[in-house]
Amino acid sequence: MRTTYMAKPNELERDWHIIDAEGKTLGRLASEAAALIRGKHKPQFTTHVDTGDFVIVINAEKIHLTGNKLQDKKYYRHSMYSGGLKVTSAGDMLKTKPERVLEAAVYGMLPKTRMGNSMKLRLKVYAGTDHPHVAQKPEVYELRG
Repeated sequence: MRTTYMAKPNELERDWHIIDAEGKTLGRLASEAAALIRGKHKPQFTTHVDTGDFVIVINAEKIHLTGNKLQDKKYYRHSMYSGGLKVTSAGDMLKTKPERVLEAAVYGMLPKTRMGNSMKLRLKVYAGTDHPHVAQKPEVYELRG
């Protein structure tokens, strides 16, 4: 009888990947980063076990958005007070907080569960080229296509 392999949390080995966002398209980079965080690139991927890796994204301020998204794409947040809706365009967000643009794109591709919340902690985004994760010896990850 053949049995299906199920990954166990104590058998996992998490790698560190570093992605340079300079000149890359937002959605394409975000989808690959989300797949790495979920662990879909590993042969032992199991849907109900968190098998993913850590992802460091540098140069988030140099990411590319196609079309008119710099003006048309909006980010919404609310203070929970009446009249407290804040709307920011993607262009303004890239100028002030470029990390949040990429975080929002990747978070939208992760599961909306407790496991997805723990996956969010493994994404590290930095506007420039410097990052404090040199001791983890991250491997450079080249995007497909």
